[in-house]
Amino acid sequence: MTMLLAGCSGSADDPGGAEKRDASTRASASPDPGGGTGSGPSPEEPLVPDPARLPKTRAEARDLIERVIAGPDSFGPGVVKRSPYESDPATWPVLGEDCAWQQQKPAYSVLATLTRSFELPAEQGKGPVRLGAVVTVHRTREDAAWEMAESLEESMRCPTQQLREGEQIGSMIAGALLVGEGMQATSEDSLSELGQYRSSELGGPHHYFWQQAQTLQFTVAVTGKGAKGRTEREIDDLVLHAQGTMLARLDSAVEKQS
Repeated sequence: MTMLLAGCSGSADDPGGAEKRDASTRASASPDPGGGTGSGPSPEEPLVPDPARLPKTRAEARDLIERVIAGPDSFGPGVVKRSPYESDPATWPVLGEDCAWQQQKPAYSVLATLTRSFELPAEQGKGPVRLGAVVTVHRTREDAAWEMAESLEESMRCPTQQLREGEQIGSMIAGALLVGEGMQATSEDSLSELGQYRSSELGGPHHYFWQQAQTLQFTVAVTGKGAKGRTEREIDDLVLHAQGTMLARLDSAVEKQS
């Protein structure tokens, strides 16, 4: 079993108790759009892609992303778009040596990538939950696998990360599971991060949950940043529901038709 855990105790300047869970175990039960679990391929029934349906150009990759990436309803009731809603397709986030995220030109391995931002608005006694979804189409499966490996390395290299001005995450725990390990049956590789989120606007620390999955030449990721009055399970369920929805859409978009 290649379970990798990085327990990071860095400060959380700012993507307890019985509710503490291992992120990778929760990730193995990603809900599908219909409310079930395990929406992705299983070890017994692996995804068999149709080569003709795999994108080979930037235009084809952008078209697939539009069909796969989450919308507000992918998270569940009440989630709305944030502004700006979509990232510049000519950029993608890179973690610098200073552990601060910045937008740069996508690597050559990337055919197309897109990030969308969402929010579960504040209500009585509860702050707003900030959410994000990313789909990236690489040129090859190996390129996508390298992105997963680099993401895990980043969580260990930078226990505290600057998301943007006034936002930080820290005290992160990262876990990786290949398909078939620890009941992980939704993708070829799955990476999860739990941590603490702080912001100048929303205070903290609040729960932070990020999950990324890789299948074939694709990676899909979802981020959830908590707020006052929001439980860990509430944040995790939003992330897992959107992740399951995108993985199910990805399977449908590229699988070989019987």
